[in-house]
Amino acid sequence: MHSIRESEIIDYIKKQGTCSSKEIFDDLDLDISYATLKRTLSKLTSNNYIITRGKGKGTKYLISPVYGLIQPVDLDQYYEKEIDERSIKKNFNFQIITDVLWNHNVITTYELAKIEKLNRILSSIVAQLSATEYKKELKRFAIDLSWKSSQIEGNTYSLLETEKLLNEKETASGKTKEEAVMLLNHKEALDFIVKNPDYLSPLSISKIKGIHSILVKELQIDRNIRKRRIGISGTNYKPLDNKFQLTEALANACDVINKKENVFEKSLLALVLISYIQPFADGNKRTARMVSNAILVNENHCPLSFRTVDSIDYKKAILLFYEQNNMSSFKDIFINQFEFAVKSYF
Repeated sequence: MHSIRESEIIDYIKKQGTCSSKEIFDDLDLDISYATLKRTLSKLTSNNYIITRGKGKGTKYLISPVYGLIQPVDLDQYYEKEIDERSIKKNFNFQIITDVLWNHNVITTYELAKIEKLNRILSSIVAQLSATEYKKELKRFAIDLSWKSSQIEGNTYSLLETEKLLNEKETASGKTKEEAVMLLNHKEALDFIVKNPDYLSPLSISKIKGIHSILVKELQIDRNIRKRRIGISGTNYKPLDNKFQLTEALANACDVINKKENVFEKSLLALVLISYIQPFADGNKRTARMVSNAILVNENHCPLSFRTVDSIDYKKAILLFYEQNNMSSFKDIFINQFEFAVKSYF
Protein backbone atom coordinates (compact mmCIF):
# COMPACT_ATOMS: atom_id res chain seq x y z
CA MET A 1 0.00 0.00 0.00
CA HIS A 2 1.02 3.63 -0.41
CA SER A 3 2.50 5.43 2.56
CA ILE A 4 0.56 8.49 3.76
CA ARG A 5 3.19 10.70 2.15
CA GLU A 6 2.95 8.89 -1.20
CA SER A 7 -0.85 9.05 -1.11
CA GLU A 8 -0.74 12.82 -0.51
CA ILE A 9 1.64 13.31 -3.44
CA ILE A 10 -0.47 11.18 -5.78
CA ASP A 11 -3.69 12.95 -4.72
CA TYR A 12 -2.03 16.31 -5.36
CA ILE A 13 -0.84 15.29 -8.84
CA LYS A 14 -4.32 13.92 -9.65
CA LYS A 15 -5.83 17.27 -8.69
CA GLN A 16 -3.27 19.40 -10.54
CA GLY A 17 -3.00 17.27 -13.69
CA THR A 18 0.67 18.10 -14.27
CA CYS A 19 3.05 19.73 -11.84
CA SER A 20 6.73 20.17 -11.03
CA SER A 21 8.54 18.83 -8.00
CA LYS A 22 8.91 22.42 -6.76
CA GLU A 23 5.16 22.95 -6.92
CA ILE A 24 4.58 19.74 -4.97
CA PHE A 25 7.19 20.73 -2.39
CA ASP A 26 5.86 24.28 -1.97
CA ASP A 27 2.17 23.38 -1.84
CA LEU A 28 2.27 20.26 0.32
CA ASP A 29 3.36 20.42 3.94
CA LEU A 30 5.06 17.00 3.98
CA ASP A 31 7.72 17.78 6.58
CA ILE A 32 10.47 16.30 4.40
CA SER A 33 13.46 17.68 2.56
CA TYR A 34 13.36 18.47 -1.15
CA ALA A 35 15.85 15.63 -1.74
CA THR A 36 13.53 13.17 0.02
CA LEU A 37 10.62 14.37 -2.11
CA LYS A 38 12.68 13.78 -5.26
CA ARG A 39 13.50 10.24 -4.10
CA THR A 40 9.82 9.58 -3.41
CA LEU A 41 8.86 10.85 -6.86
CA SER A 42 11.53 8.62 -8.37
CA LYS A 43 10.08 5.62 -6.53
CA LEU A 44 6.55 6.40 -7.67
CA THR A 45 7.84 6.75 -11.23
CA SER A 46 9.67 3.40 -11.13
CA ASN A 47 6.44 1.80 -9.86
CA ASN A 48 4.54 3.21 -12.88
CA TYR A 49 2.22 5.19 -10.60
CA ILE A 50 3.33 8.49 -12.13
CA ILE A 51 5.14 9.45 -15.33
CA THR A 52 7.32 12.41 -16.31
CA ARG A 53 7.34 14.89 -19.14
CA GLY A 54 10.29 17.09 -20.01
CA LYS A 55 13.82 17.00 -18.61
CA GLY A 56 15.89 18.67 -15.95
CA LYS A 57 14.27 21.67 -14.31
CA GLY A 58 11.43 21.46 -16.81
CA THR A 59 10.36 18.00 -15.60
CA LYS A 60 6.64 17.69 -14.92
CA TYR A 61 4.85 14.85 -13.16
CA LEU A 62 1.45 13.38 -13.99
CA ILE A 63 -0.54 10.27 -13.12
CA SER A 64 0.39 7.23 -15.19
CA PRO A 65 -2.26 5.88 -17.61
CA VAL A 66 -1.86 2.50 -15.87
CA TYR A 67 -2.30 3.88 -12.35
CA GLY A 68 -5.91 2.75 -12.18
CA LEU A 69 -4.82 -0.74 -13.20
CA ILE A 70 -2.10 -1.17 -10.62
CA GLN A 71 -2.82 1.18 -7.70
CA PRO A 72 -2.85 -0.74 -4.41
CA VAL A 73 -6.32 -1.70 -3.14
CA ASP A 74 -7.20 -3.01 0.32
CA LEU A 75 -9.31 -6.07 -0.55
CA ASP A 76 -10.77 -6.45 2.93
CA GLN A 77 -11.93 -2.86 2.90
CA TYR A 78 -13.22 -3.13 -0.67
CA TYR A 79 -15.37 -6.17 0.10
CA GLU A 80 -16.80 -4.70 3.28
CA LYS A 81 -19.50 -3.38 0.95
CA GLU A 82 -22.01 -5.87 -0.43
CA ILE A 83 -22.41 -6.42 -4.16
CA ASP A 84 -25.14 -3.85 -4.73
CA GLU A 85 -23.38 -1.25 -2.59
CA ARG A 86 -20.15 -1.29 -4.60
CA SER A 87 -19.69 1.29 -7.34
CA ILE A 88 -18.36 -0.83 -10.21
CA LYS A 89 -17.67 -0.85 -13.94
CA LYS A 90 -20.52 -3.13 -14.98
CA ASN A 91 -19.66 -3.40 -18.67
CA PHE A 92 -16.66 -4.83 -20.49
CA ASN A 93 -13.93 -2.24 -21.14
CA PHE A 94 -12.33 -2.71 -24.59
CA GLN A 95 -10.11 0.34 -24.04
CA ILE A 96 -8.24 -1.29 -21.18
CA ILE A 97 -6.81 -3.75 -23.73
CA THR A 98 -6.60 -1.73 -26.94
CA ASP A 99 -5.31 1.49 -25.39
CA VAL A 100 -3.89 1.20 -21.85
CA LEU A 101 -2.35 -2.28 -22.01
CA TRP A 102 -1.34 -1.84 -25.64
CA ASN A 103 0.81 1.16 -24.77
CA HIS A 104 1.94 0.45 -21.21
CA ASN A 105 3.35 -2.34 -19.03
CA VAL A 106 1.90 -3.31 -15.67
CA ILE A 107 4.90 -5.10 -14.15
CA THR A 108 7.25 -2.51 -12.69
CA THR A 109 11.02 -2.39 -13.05
CA TYR A 110 11.42 -3.39 -9.39
CA GLU A 111 9.00 -6.33 -9.71
CA LEU A 112 10.65 -7.51 -12.89
CA ALA A 113 14.09 -7.43 -11.27
CA LYS A 114 12.75 -9.55 -8.39
CA ILE A 115 11.16 -12.11 -10.73
CA GLU A 116 14.20 -12.37 -12.98
CA LYS A 117 16.48 -12.88 -9.97
CA LEU A 118 14.27 -15.76 -8.84
CA ASN A 119 14.33 -17.19 -12.34
CA ARG A 120 18.13 -17.15 -12.44
CA ILE A 121 18.17 -19.11 -9.17
CA LEU A 122 15.80 -21.67 -10.69
CA SER A 123 17.86 -21.99 -13.87
CA SER A 124 20.98 -22.83 -11.89
CA ILE A 125 19.07 -25.51 -9.95
CA VAL A 126 17.45 -27.08 -13.03
CA ALA A 127 20.83 -27.24 -14.78
CA GLN A 128 22.01 -29.67 -12.08
CA LEU A 129 19.02 -32.03 -12.33
CA SER A 130 19.08 -35.28 -14.26
CA ALA A 131 16.31 -35.98 -16.75
CA THR A 132 14.71 -38.40 -14.28
CA GLU A 133 14.82 -35.88 -11.42
CA TYR A 134 13.33 -33.17 -13.62
CA LYS A 135 10.51 -35.45 -14.77
CA LYS A 136 9.75 -36.37 -11.14
CA GLU A 137 9.49 -32.72 -10.11
CA LEU A 138 7.29 -31.93 -13.09
CA LYS A 139 4.98 -34.77 -12.06
CA ARG A 140 4.72 -33.33 -8.55
CA PHE A 141 3.98 -29.91 -9.98
CA ALA A 142 1.24 -31.37 -12.21
CA ILE A 143 -0.51 -32.84 -9.18
CA ASP A 144 -0.42 -29.53 -7.30
CA LEU A 145 -1.65 -27.49 -10.26
CA SER A 146 -4.42 -29.93 -11.17
CA TRP A 147 -5.61 -29.99 -7.57
CA LYS A 148 -5.52 -26.26 -6.87
CA SER A 149 -6.84 -25.13 -10.26
CA SER A 150 -9.75 -27.54 -9.89
CA GLN A 151 -10.34 -26.56 -6.24
CA ILE A 152 -10.71 -22.92 -7.29
CA GLU A 153 -13.53 -24.13 -9.54
CA GLY A 154 -15.27 -25.93 -6.67
CA ASN A 155 -13.75 -29.41 -7.04
CA THR A 156 -13.78 -31.25 -3.69
CA TYR A 157 -10.88 -33.69 -4.25
CA SER A 158 -8.15 -33.34 -1.63
CA LEU A 159 -4.50 -33.08 -2.63
CA LEU A 160 -3.88 -36.70 -1.59
CA GLU A 161 -6.94 -37.90 -3.50
CA THR A 162 -5.73 -35.99 -6.54
CA GLU A 163 -2.32 -37.64 -6.27
CA LYS A 164 -3.92 -41.11 -6.19
CA LEU A 165 -6.13 -40.28 -9.16
CA LEU A 166 -3.34 -38.93 -11.36
CA ASN A 167 -0.73 -41.54 -10.39
CA GLU A 168 -2.88 -44.65 -9.98
CA LYS A 169 -6.15 -43.68 -11.77
CA GLU A 170 -7.95 -44.40 -8.50
CA THR A 171 -11.07 -42.29 -8.05
CA ALA A 172 -12.07 -41.08 -4.59
CA SER A 173 -15.23 -42.42 -2.98
CA GLY A 174 -18.14 -40.04 -2.66
CA LYS A 175 -16.91 -37.82 -5.49
CA THR A 176 -18.55 -37.26 -8.86
CA LYS A 177 -17.18 -38.55 -12.15
CA GLU A 178 -17.02 -34.95 -13.39
CA GLU A 179 -14.60 -34.01 -10.61
CA ALA A 180 -12.22 -36.80 -11.59
CA VAL A 181 -12.48 -35.87 -15.27
CA MET A 182 -11.69 -32.22 -14.49
CA LEU A 183 -8.49 -33.24 -12.68
CA LEU A 184 -7.41 -35.69 -15.39
CA ASN A 185 -8.03 -33.04 -18.05
CA HIS A 186 -5.72 -30.63 -16.20
CA LYS A 187 -2.97 -33.23 -16.24
CA GLU A 188 -3.53 -33.91 -19.95
CA ALA A 189 -3.42 -30.20 -20.78
CA LEU A 190 -0.19 -29.72 -18.83
CA ASP A 191 1.38 -32.77 -20.52
CA PHE A 192 0.39 -31.27 -23.87
CA ILE A 193 2.04 -27.88 -23.27
CA VAL A 194 5.20 -29.54 -21.92
CA LYS A 195 5.45 -31.73 -25.04
CA ASN A 196 4.53 -28.82 -27.33
CA PRO A 197 6.09 -25.79 -25.60
CA ASP A 198 5.80 -23.47 -28.59
CA TYR A 199 2.15 -24.33 -29.30
CA LEU A 200 0.92 -20.96 -28.01
CA SER A 201 3.65 -18.88 -29.63
CA PRO A 202 2.24 -16.72 -31.07
CA LEU A 203 -1.00 -16.78 -29.12
CA SER A 204 -4.19 -17.07 -31.18
CA ILE A 205 -7.89 -17.67 -30.64
CA SER A 206 -7.72 -21.13 -32.23
CA LYS A 207 -4.89 -22.17 -29.90
CA ILE A 208 -6.71 -20.88 -26.81
CA LYS A 209 -9.71 -22.91 -27.97
CA GLY A 210 -7.41 -25.91 -28.30
CA ILE A 211 -6.31 -25.68 -24.65
CA HIS A 212 -9.91 -25.10 -23.55
CA SER A 213 -11.02 -28.21 -25.48
CA ILE A 214 -8.59 -30.41 -23.54
CA LEU A 215 -9.68 -28.92 -20.21
CA VAL A 216 -13.42 -29.45 -20.80
CA LYS A 217 -13.26 -32.82 -22.57
CA GLU A 218 -16.13 -35.11 -21.50
CA LEU A 219 -17.58 -32.42 -19.22
CA GLN A 220 -20.63 -31.51 -21.33
CA ILE A 221 -19.27 -27.99 -21.90
CA ASP A 222 -19.51 -26.28 -25.29
CA ARG A 223 -16.04 -25.85 -26.79
CA ASN A 224 -16.91 -22.90 -29.04
CA ILE A 225 -16.99 -19.18 -28.32
CA ARG A 226 -20.25 -18.75 -26.44
CA LYS A 227 -23.34 -17.25 -28.05
CA ARG A 228 -25.38 -16.57 -24.94
CA ARG A 229 -25.21 -14.43 -21.84
CA ILE A 230 -23.58 -15.75 -18.68
CA GLY A 231 -23.62 -14.42 -15.14
CA ILE A 232 -20.79 -14.44 -12.62
CA SER A 233 -21.60 -15.13 -8.99
CA GLY A 234 -20.50 -12.52 -6.49
CA THR A 235 -20.50 -9.54 -8.84
CA ASN A 236 -22.71 -7.30 -10.97
CA TYR A 237 -20.10 -7.19 -13.75
CA LYS A 238 -21.69 -8.30 -17.01
CA PRO A 239 -19.37 -10.00 -19.52
CA LEU A 240 -19.94 -9.48 -23.22
CA ASP A 241 -22.78 -11.58 -24.58
CA ASN A 242 -22.23 -11.15 -28.33
CA LYS A 243 -20.13 -13.81 -30.09
CA PHE A 244 -18.60 -11.30 -32.50
CA GLN A 245 -17.62 -8.91 -29.71
CA LEU A 246 -16.22 -11.82 -27.69
CA THR A 247 -14.13 -12.87 -30.68
CA GLU A 248 -12.95 -9.29 -31.16
CA ALA A 249 -12.00 -8.94 -27.49
CA LEU A 250 -10.11 -12.25 -27.51
CA ALA A 251 -8.29 -11.25 -30.72
CA ASN A 252 -7.35 -7.92 -29.10
CA ALA A 253 -6.04 -9.78 -26.04
CA CYS A 254 -3.93 -12.08 -28.23
CA ASP A 255 -2.53 -9.08 -30.10
CA VAL A 256 -1.51 -7.21 -26.95
CA ILE A 257 0.02 -10.33 -25.36
CA ASN A 258 1.98 -11.15 -28.52
CA LYS A 259 3.20 -7.53 -28.66
CA LYS A 260 4.74 -7.65 -25.19
CA GLU A 261 8.44 -8.50 -25.06
CA ASN A 262 8.63 -9.73 -21.47
CA VAL A 263 7.43 -13.27 -20.81
CA PHE A 264 6.12 -12.44 -17.33
CA GLU A 265 4.03 -9.56 -18.67
CA LYS A 266 2.66 -11.91 -21.34
CA SER A 267 1.85 -14.60 -18.80
CA LEU A 268 0.17 -12.23 -16.34
CA LEU A 269 -1.97 -10.62 -19.04
CA ALA A 270 -3.10 -14.01 -20.36
CA LEU A 271 -4.08 -15.00 -16.82
CA VAL A 272 -6.16 -11.87 -16.28
CA LEU A 273 -7.60 -11.11 -19.71
CA ILE A 274 -8.95 -14.56 -20.63
CA SER A 275 -10.72 -14.60 -17.25
CA TYR A 276 -12.06 -11.09 -17.86
CA ILE A 277 -13.33 -11.77 -21.37
CA GLN A 278 -15.05 -15.05 -20.39
CA PRO A 279 -15.08 -16.29 -24.01
CA PHE A 280 -16.49 -19.74 -23.18
CA ALA A 281 -19.63 -20.92 -21.42
CA ASP A 282 -17.44 -22.52 -18.74
CA GLY A 283 -13.77 -23.31 -18.07
CA ASN A 284 -12.48 -19.77 -18.63
CA LYS A 285 -10.30 -19.40 -15.53
CA ARG A 286 -8.91 -22.92 -15.96
CA THR A 287 -8.00 -22.04 -19.53
CA ALA A 288 -6.44 -18.74 -18.41
CA ARG A 289 -4.21 -20.50 -15.87
CA MET A 290 -3.09 -23.13 -18.37
CA VAL A 291 -2.39 -20.61 -21.17
CA SER A 292 -0.48 -18.42 -18.71
CA ASN A 293 1.65 -21.40 -17.70
CA ALA A 294 2.19 -22.45 -21.31
CA ILE A 295 3.70 -19.03 -22.01
CA LEU A 296 6.15 -19.52 -19.11
CA VAL A 297 7.00 -23.09 -20.12
CA ASN A 298 7.77 -21.99 -23.68
CA GLU A 299 10.47 -19.67 -22.32
CA ASN A 300 11.86 -22.32 -19.94
CA HIS A 301 10.47 -20.48 -16.93
CA CYS A 302 8.88 -22.06 -13.89
CA PRO A 303 5.09 -22.46 -14.24
CA LEU A 304 2.74 -21.62 -11.39
CA SER A 305 0.80 -24.23 -9.41
CA PHE A 306 -1.13 -21.66 -7.30
CA ARG A 307 -0.92 -24.24 -4.51
CA THR A 308 -0.74 -21.79 -1.61
CA VAL A 309 -3.38 -19.39 -2.92
CA ASP A 310 -6.59 -19.24 -0.92
CA SER A 311 -9.45 -19.88 -3.35
CA ILE A 312 -11.49 -17.01 -1.90
CA ASP A 313 -8.55 -14.60 -2.21
CA TYR A 314 -8.09 -15.68 -5.84
CA LYS A 315 -11.75 -15.00 -6.62
CA LYS A 316 -11.67 -11.66 -4.81
CA ALA A 317 -8.61 -10.58 -6.81
CA ILE A 318 -10.16 -11.46 -10.16
CA LEU A 319 -13.51 -9.89 -9.23
CA LEU A 320 -11.61 -6.69 -8.40
CA PHE A 321 -10.38 -6.62 -11.99
CA TYR A 322 -13.87 -7.29 -13.33
CA GLU A 323 -15.38 -4.49 -11.25
CA GLN A 324 -12.61 -1.86 -11.19
CA ASN A 325 -10.18 -2.94 -13.93
CA ASN A 326 -7.55 -3.09 -11.20
CA MET A 327 -5.07 -5.98 -11.19
CA SER A 328 -2.93 -5.02 -8.19
CA SER A 329 -4.10 -7.97 -6.05
CA PHE A 330 -3.90 -10.39 -8.95
CA LYS A 331 -0.41 -9.20 -9.81
CA ASP A 332 0.61 -9.83 -6.19
CA ILE A 333 -0.75 -13.38 -6.45
CA PHE A 334 1.16 -13.94 -9.69
CA ILE A 335 4.49 -12.73 -8.30
CA ASN A 336 4.08 -14.53 -4.96
CA GLN A 337 3.18 -17.77 -6.70
CA PHE A 338 6.18 -17.51 -9.00
CA GLU A 339 8.37 -17.10 -5.93
CA PHE A 340 6.68 -20.10 -4.28
CA ALA A 341 7.14 -22.20 -7.42
CA VAL A 342 10.83 -21.36 -7.72
CA LYS A 343 11.42 -22.26 -4.06
CA SER A 344 9.24 -25.38 -4.05
CA TYR A 345 9.74 -27.23 -7.35
CA PHE A 346 12.73 -28.57 -9.24
